[in-house]
Amino acid sequence: MAPRAVLACEDNLAFMPKLADGQMKLIVTSPPYNIGKEYERRAPLDAYLRGQEAVITECVRLLHPRGSLCWQVGNHVQDGEVFPLDAVLYPLFKRFGLKLRNRIVWHFEHGLHCTKRLSGRHETILWFTKREDYTFNLDAVRVPSKYPQKKHFKGPRVGQLSGNPLGKNPGDVWIFPNVKSNHVEKTTHPCQFPVELVERLVLAMTAPGDSVLDPYMGVGSSLIAALKHGRNGFGCDLSAAYVALAGQRLDALAAGQLRLRPMDRPVYDPSRPAAAQRRAAPAVTPPSMTSSDPVM
Repeated sequence: MAPRAVLACEDNLAFMPKLADGQMKLIVTSPPYNIGKEYERRAPLDAYLRGQEAVITECVRLLHPRGSLCWQVGNHVQDGEVFPLDAVLYPLFKRFGLKLRNRIVWHFEHGLHCTKRLSGRHETILWFTKREDYTFNLDAVRVPSKYPQKKHFKGPRVGQLSGNPLGKNPGDVWIFPNVKSNHVEKTTHPCQFPVELVERLVLAMTAPGDSVLDPYMGVGSSLIAALKHGRNGFGCDLSAAYVALAGQRLDALAAGQLRLRPMDRPVYDPSRPAAAQRRAAPAVTPPSMTSSDPVM
């Protein structure tokens, strides 16, 4: 069956109750950081955490017993003081008995230039599961080994390759460009996911035919990553403009016209001009896919 997309211009606490218990193999999102972006209303930190708890409660209900919940956050900043949201939110997830598998650090090279503290160049993804027998496909996300031809020099395997021929574990520090003005995926959203970041989570934590949910969908990058690899994508957002953009991007994906930065491309290749590297991102042809009517 072709993967499908379900998206809605709706509050996530109205959208998610319509979905069945335990159907999402992966829930991946980046909630507002409560710093006053155009798509959020700034609130006291305790009120923000109460709102997050309500959303997390519903996400836990929807999460498959062998599924993964990935919450990508940065910092809340108030009166010049930094509050790391992963540390602040961690106790909320633990109240539901979820188990933290990794605190993934997403490192990027560009962003705002601070004058009174060091500029932030990373955010984090908290990866939780419900049980010990969770889905994890390491081979699907291996990266090239630093020394692919390295061999054992002694012992019973002398002369044989010492590393996995499929590549190495990517580790818990991931380097992907953030989506700024020159990124091929840039839209009007000020803080959108790079699709390749979500792709690695989709490939590692789901199988074809599984379902992926993003309750703060934005312009649909999580759904694009899901459908590109034959998974179903579900998402919602309060902004009609962002939902419309998400729909347009999904249509372009289905038509093989959506340009995306490939997962295996180096962040920077010094042997090629920078302008050529930006232009070279190809359009992507996904598996056959269907779009359901938006849930309203």
